[in-house]
Amino acid sequence: MAIKSSFLVVALIALSVSATPAAQIREPNVSLPFVRRLNVSGSTLADKDRARAAHIISTSRARSGTNKKRASSFDVTNAATTYVASIGVGSPATTYSLLIDTGSSNTWVGAGKAFVETSTSKETDNLMEVTYGSGFFLGIEFTDTVTLTEDLVITGQDIGVAEFSEGFEGVDGIIGIGPVDLTAGTVSDGSTVPTVTDNLLSQGTISTEVIGVSFAPTQSDSITNGELTFGGTDPSKFTGSISFFPITTTSPSSEFWGIDQSITYGSANTTVLSSTAGVVDTGTTLVLIATNAFNTYTSLTGATLDDSVGLLSISSADYANLESLFFNVGDSTFELTKNAQTWPRALNTAIGGAASDIFLIVGDIGTDSGEGLDFINGFTFLERFYSVFDTTNNRVGFATTEHTADTSN
Repeated sequence: MAIKSSFLVVALIALSVSATPAAQIREPNVSLPFVRRLNVSGSTLADKDRARAAHIISTSRARSGTNKKRASSFDVTNAATTYVASIGVGSPATTYSLLIDTGSSNTWVGAGKAFVETSTSKETDNLMEVTYGSGFFLGIEFTDTVTLTEDLVITGQDIGVAEFSEGFEGVDGIIGIGPVDLTAGTVSDGSTVPTVTDNLLSQGTISTEVIGVSFAPTQSDSITNGELTFGGTDPSKFTGSISFFPITTTSPSSEFWGIDQSITYGSANTTVLSSTAGVVDTGTTLVLIATNAFNTYTSLTGATLDDSVGLLSISSADYANLESLFFNVGDSTFELTKNAQTWPRALNTAIGGAASDIFLIVGDIGTDSGEGLDFINGFTFLERFYSVFDTTNNRVGFATTEHTADTSN
């Protein structure tokens, strides 16, 4: 059964099929499978990631009343790489396929499978509306029982039930595990909405509001490649100790899992991006950096933009000379090796490239430095480092893993 000392461990499974395997109970941990889906139909990885970044900036400005008009040619489509869990709602529970998102905080259903009311479903008087870089939903707020596993059940969870939604084909909604303040303004009474992790804490299932995330590099879309832990960290998934960093005070990054960081390149320690604010986000695929920094990186590497794929392409000769990128956070430095900067070649054809091409995972965020969100450390960064999202102490942590220095890709 769930007790305070137990962690919820969620296995992230990289699969190309839509079916989610049944949850497995491994004492003393509780495991819940996730399905990884690669979706690049209609636009490129970089376009999808930039749309998400633009939405983060514009949403923050709208909340603060400082929104400025900005041109954007980026498609509003589903996220390029998504992680999906089968979550039960109601009693008896109806199972929904929900995207896992650290960049948003509302949980809602009804994009695909219709919501089924049960005796635990309580409609409030509120409307709920959330917009994303990947679409939007508008619906009614309910409280209901949410079942992650048979041993991990949340009662009275605030959820949205979509009346209208766009951009979420193939899934039923989202389970948001970002900071609770991101729910401000999403319900009609103006209140914030306790997140799933808030309620896990308040109902005594976990003793600290911490999420540990472990990914591993993969050349396949059909293998288990990670683990998500609610309530603590899994020491078997990282090496050494975790370095923690306070959430930045710079808006809009401060409203998300934002940190201050600089980026340098190679043995000469050439500055690519001066110290600035950005976010750590499992919902973004690439490492995005400000346009001026991206131009510097492009020049240093000798890469050129492949317009059909949307990623930087590099010749074999220039790749042989490619040096590491260094992410400098606080007093710590995290090295993204040559291999780690490379898109998995076995997945080239999945994004429209040739099998022999060499693509880089650093992309252009779409704006110059100074926006208050000048980088996003996305999935391709996080698969090389263990990451911790610590609401209790308002901080983000990183640690090296056995995959940090992998040499095959």
